[in-house]
Order: sequence, then structure tokens, then C-alpha cells
Amino acid sequence: MNWKRQTAMLCFLYVIGILGYAQSHTPNTYVAYQAIDSITVDGTAKEATWKNAVWSADFIDIEGTKIPKYKTQMKIAWDLHHLYIYAQMKEPHVWGDITKREAVVFHNNDFEVFIDPDGDGHTYYEIEVNALNTIWDLFITKPYREDNSILSDWNANGMKTAVAINGTLNNASDIDQGWSVEMAIPLRVFKKSYYQKINLKDQYWRLNFSRVNWDHDLVSGKYQRKKINNKLQPEYNWVWSPQGVINMHEPEKWGYVFFAEKKEPQRSFEIPADEKIKWKLFEYYRNQKDFYKKHKKWATFLKEIGHEEFVIENTTITPVLETHSQGWNLIVSSPFTERQLCIREDGKYTTKSLK
Repeated sequence: MNWKRQTAMLCFLYVIGILGYAQSHTPNTYVAYQAIDSITVDGTAKEATWKNAVWSADFIDIEGTKIPKYKTQMKIAWDLHHLYIYAQMKEPHVWGDITKREAVVFHNNDFEVFIDPDGDGHTYYEIEVNALNTIWDLFITKPYREDNSILSDWNANGMKTAVAINGTLNNASDIDQGWSVEMAIPLRVFKKSYYQKINLKDQYWRLNFSRVNWDHDLVSGKYQRKKINNKLQPEYNWVWSPQGVINMHEPEKWGYVFFAEKKEPQRSFEIPADEKIKWKLFEYYRNQKDFYKKHKKWATFLKEIGHEEFVIENTTITPVLETHSQGWNLIVSSPFTERQLCIREDGKYTTKSLK
């Protein structure tokens, strides 16, 4: 096989591998334990709570196919009032120049948190922090694939963040070890009504974490994002739970964080069967979007966008596609929980009891 054919075959296999990965990947899980002492947010994670917490898996490239240049890990804890996050990032050149809150922080190297408390695929939160501890926090009504609103003026009021640098910030004359960020996010910022009470115990939320990292140039001794022929080079996106695509804004692919009261030997979290049904519903949703893009109308038969049945945990599931003047609903009556699961044309996922 000549080198051109060999290269073409490798590219083909690489693309097929990515497609297969995107369809088959199971989101990561993490068990977060309740805090056992008071946490001082200073970026160092010295408290017993953080020693009790377990490290996440190493972050991987967002598509799930490449090992990052630098290691990233995070820990999570909680109490009755806060969600705590600590992340540690290896980095030989710690730099940043964005100092204004609500600026586009990911134009620097940064650490990002994505939170969808009820897992409906809509109404989620994003928080970004750079090495200068500059914050961009925003509320997003729907993923960017839909007609959404991005509320950059939303603030996580009462949130505390701190950065610790193992090295020297913005000093190109030495090699740094990296930087860490610590957060205490008040649970009240996630309330959707005045009377809602949030208790994380024995609940799970959908979260993901991203580290944006740029190659850099030095211009007059100052760090800048790298350009070649005056063209800005793309950033790296390293994440906790791979998305399968270069897009953090597909919340249905985020990981699962389960909030346990205390640490127990062999404690783990099993993703509920209804969540696995949800993954399939989102697969149909994405197929419907592709169908509409091609035919300028929604599919009215399941066989046009997928199989008429699928199997979850050795149980055959038969979804029902309902079309109406404004779009469609795809509905499943779960055999596992006696709940009705539904996804609609804009990707909103809902459930209700059948009892």
C-alpha cells in the first residue's frame, strides 16, 4: 500500500473511530462526599474535606481521542449550602491578561464548570476562571444548537473563588509547575423558584469540566495566543467527561455527579436505566435535526430517524413519535420507574409519573 492510500485509510479509520466513540461513550461518574470541616477558599485545598475527596480521572481531549499535553484533575465536595470544586492543572507557563469580570475568559487559559442540575438539557450554568481569578459566569437557556438566550449578566451571587500558582504568573523567564482553582458556589444560585429548597444528599446532577489551553507566543516579553501567518491557532479543550465532538454545549453528554453523605468503602454510582433511555431519546433528537436540515420538515415515522425499538438493560423499549403543528414529541413509558419520559423538538427533556 502506497503512502497516499495508507494515509487515506488511516484518516477513514480515525473518522469512523470518532463516530463510533460518540455513539457509544458512557459519561463519566463521580461520587462527591459531604464536607467534614469548614472550607477556606484559598486555592490550596488543605482541609480534611479535600483529603477525604477522591481525585477525578485525568482530563482527556474533548473528543475522547487524544491525551492532553498537561495533566488536569478535579475534586468535588458539598454541604447544605455550597457546592465545592477544586481543580489542579499542570502548566509550565502560567499566564493571563484578562482582568474584567464577564469578559470572554476562555481567550486566556482557563478552567470551566458546566452545571445542569435537573438534567433537562436546558437552563444550565457555566462558570469560567483564569489564572488571575477573573470570572465569567453565565446562565444559558438552551444549547447553542437552538434559539437560545445567553445571560452573561447572571451572577452566582456569593460565590467564592481563589487561585494558587505553583510558579510565577506572567514570567516567561522560568518554568512553572501549574495552577489550581478552588470554588464555593452557593446552592441558592441554582434555585428556579423562590420556594425551592435544594438538598444534594443522595441526588445526582449533570456536570462537566473543561480546561481551555492555548499555545502561546512571546511578544516583547508578554504572553499572547499563538498565531501563524497572523492567524490565531485553535485552542485545546481538555475535559473530564469526553463529549465526542468539539462542543461543550451538548449537556446530555455531560458526566454524573452523585452527592453522598459520607465516604464508604467501594462506594460507586450506577447510572439509572432511565438515563440510558434519555441518551437514546437525544440520539433521535439529533437525527431529527439532521432530517429537518435535509428535508425542511420533521420526520413523522420513527424508521426515518432510527430504529422503532431499542434495548436497554435487556428490556425492549418502544418509543412513540407524536407530531403536531409546532413540532414533535418523542415519548417512552419507562418499564423501570413507571415514569413517562419525553423529548421535544427543541431538545427539552421532561419526565412525569404514570401513577
